[in-house]
Amino acid sequence: MIVMKFGGSSLANAERIRRVADIVRDQLARKPALVLSAMGDVTDYLLEAAGGALKNGAVSLAPIEDLHRNALRELGLEGAAGKEGPLKDFYSLLEELKNLLVGISLVRELSDRMKDCLLSFGERLSVRIMAAWLESTGVRAAALDAWDAGIVSDSNFSAAEAAGESRDLIPKALNPLLDAGTVPVITGFIAKDKNGNITTLGRGGSDLSATIIAAACGAEEAQVWKDVDGILTADPRVVVNARPVETVTYDEAAELAYFGAQVLHPRAMLPCMKTGIPVLVKNSFNPLAPGTRIVPSPCVKPGPVRAITSRKNVTLVDLASTRMLGQYGFLEGVFSAFARRRISVDMVATSEVSVSLTLDAAHDLEELRGELEKIASVEIKTGKAIVTIVGDVRRSSEILARSFRTCEILGVPVQMVSQGASKVNISFIVDDTEAADVVNALHGDFFDSLPPPGEGTDGEKA
Repeated sequence: MIVMKFGGSSLANAERIRRVADIVRDQLARKPALVLSAMGDVTDYLLEAAGGALKNGAVSLAPIEDLHRNALRELGLEGAAGKEGPLKDFYSLLEELKNLLVGISLVRELSDRMKDCLLSFGERLSVRIMAAWLESTGVRAAALDAWDAGIVSDSNFSAAEAAGESRDLIPKALNPLLDAGTVPVITGFIAKDKNGNITTLGRGGSDLSATIIAAACGAEEAQVWKDVDGILTADPRVVVNARPVETVTYDEAAELAYFGAQVLHPRAMLPCMKTGIPVLVKNSFNPLAPGTRIVPSPCVKPGPVRAITSRKNVTLVDLASTRMLGQYGFLEGVFSAFARRRISVDMVATSEVSVSLTLDAAHDLEELRGELEKIASVEIKTGKAIVTIVGDVRRSSEILARSFRTCEILGVPVQMVSQGASKVNISFIVDDTEAADVVNALHGDFFDSLPPPGEGTDGEKA
């Protein structure tokens, strides 16, 4: 079997739902299980509705109802809502959502538990419409909420983790359907804890749902369908001739995602990393494109670099103190100060008497500065960018030499350098205003002389 996950942009309206169904029908022989996000902007609409209920007691489902009802009408399914089949509880779900919003407006409170329940309605409505459409085209399908598909989580609302028993429960729930030729259409992003409370899986939640199911069922592969042609060699908004990467390893994909490539969140890959199941990133708007395959082991590549990414709006913190010399507790003191304020550090570089690190810019650092100044001199620099090169660890010296030469030609000073423990990434700091030029120049150096994807260096198909 395979798992096919489709995001909100792939399900934005009736036309998109039809195209997704066509993609699914082409792979029915592989026994697909679908994992869906909410349609289009529904998650944002739900948060806006909650905001209105909190602020002034207003309860409005108009944007949410309109989007779903329009899709039903255009698909010719409006008459099926409320009757037997996947849409039998469509209206009751809308009524349940309205009642929840009324409750929020009365108590003027939105706890994490209530918020998770609220956000679940997007996925729950989405899977019912998709299952109903598949059924209408002659494909046997069943709409399943995540808990009906065997996904049990802990009670960490808004950032839940799947519980261990999910590994046994998921195949028990799905295998009978798959064996009977029925396509399970499952809500991504959500789950229930052991007390029956609805939870959400946090960042990358729908992708994580798909890989959890793939790992539990021993799937042939997990397909993650996005609105891009896979993982690209760079952000196409920065580098106009960015091209798809055919194959990357789990480690390479995780580094790219962490440092700015918005394709797969690193935590979403963990279940497949543990089981060795490949992940295929495809474009639902361009299904003929080969996409990018994420695999356990590296493949032979014609160049040293897989991709280049950047992340702007970074803060650089430089600490210097002779007290670092021979003081085993110095770094502990530094990082404890960050931990107490729940500030995550991205990159770190150290020397005998100094340490440099980077942070997301969305932090008030004045209190932290005061504490750190008790043990070191502190310099905080804003408006920085991380440029990350992900590539072949065996050629790291070549990558560093060419990268620094490029920066020297551009007249761009490198302000900090770090190589990750995975050894597949080299990251360095430049000014925000310099990042685009650096990425474009590096991309030109590393990729412009390579053959198109799928061809060898002599132009023959690889």
